[in-house]
Amino acid sequence: MSSPRPLPTAFRVRDIVVSPAVVLAPMEGVTDLTFRRVIRSIGGAGLTYTEFIASKAVAGAKRGSKWRRMAEFDPDERPVALQIFGKEPEIMAEAARVVQDLGASIVDINMGCPSKRVCKSSGGSALMADPDLAVAIVRAVRAAITVPLTVKMRSGFDPARRNAPELAWRCQEEGAEAITIHWRTREDRYGGVRAVDKIREAVDRLTIPVIGNGDVIDIPSAVQMVEDTGCAGVMVGRGAMRNPWAIRQIGDHFAGRPITQVDAAEKERVLLRFLASLRAVFNREKAALGRFKKVANHFTRGLPHGATLLRMAVLRSETPDEAIGAVKAYFELYRAFEAGDPGAFDAALAA
Repeated sequence: MSSPRPLPTAFRVRDIVVSPAVVLAPMEGVTDLTFRRVIRSIGGAGLTYTEFIASKAVAGAKRGSKWRRMAEFDPDERPVALQIFGKEPEIMAEAARVVQDLGASIVDINMGCPSKRVCKSSGGSALMADPDLAVAIVRAVRAAITVPLTVKMRSGFDPARRNAPELAWRCQEEGAEAITIHWRTREDRYGGVRAVDKIREAVDRLTIPVIGNGDVIDIPSAVQMVEDTGCAGVMVGRGAMRNPWAIRQIGDHFAGRPITQVDAAEKERVLLRFLASLRAVFNREKAALGRFKKVANHFTRGLPHGATLLRMAVLRSETPDEAIGAVKAYFELYRAFEAGDPGAFDAALAA
């Protein structure tokens, strides 16, 4: 019987040390500056990613346009990767130069997004179906910037074209300095049956770090990803929405530290502070509430009666103040439950 693989504590992207070896994934409509501040306040992410940004918008460099807000990061948010997507090598190269000049620690090319909007223009995971174009983009971007370049991809476009190891190797040969691979294909979108063999094949073939991605949501799933693939680090996406402490807890385990424990009061504090931050950033209360609902929809999973008593109340809220009231009411019950009252939720459930 083979011995367990050693758990990674850090990896390097050229001269950038990513420690802990746990990365916050780029997520559309989620990993804006406000959400990343929440994760950073908790700690544990060795590297954070912005939302993916359209290269055409960046290359056009329109003053005050949406992409500038998406590219924002705090001066002390280091290292931070700015991710761009698109299909034209020249435009991608120009966009990479712009985000480099903004101070990006790393420029990342999106070859993983499965959304119809992105794939329609041959960006994101659509590039997996056109590897020559994907490689041309990497080549053009590498020639345009001096900071480290990374690529995020899926295992392939569909089950018949699971070409991640070959494409990742070609990206490496063109100058990519780390590769993240999600085990799903584009056709899987957010479903599919877990198959991490292509991540393992890429690890065996490449000399640069390979980061394992896909359903890494907690310590057991992170350890399983390392065990099954030998990856240099793991990337956490939707798991960080469900449990913002997951990244820190995984990092604790990888380093052999005591695992950070979180009680009801801390969960309430972080959730309410997140909503307060959204209200300060968005000009419209409705927009702040909409973004809050998107994250809260995941956050409530795993909480006792979270779907019934918290998620539905938040989703039905018509104002941020209503959402605040719903959060406070739920966590008052949660604290009683945590203090040893097994029937704390009974009255609310029966109502």
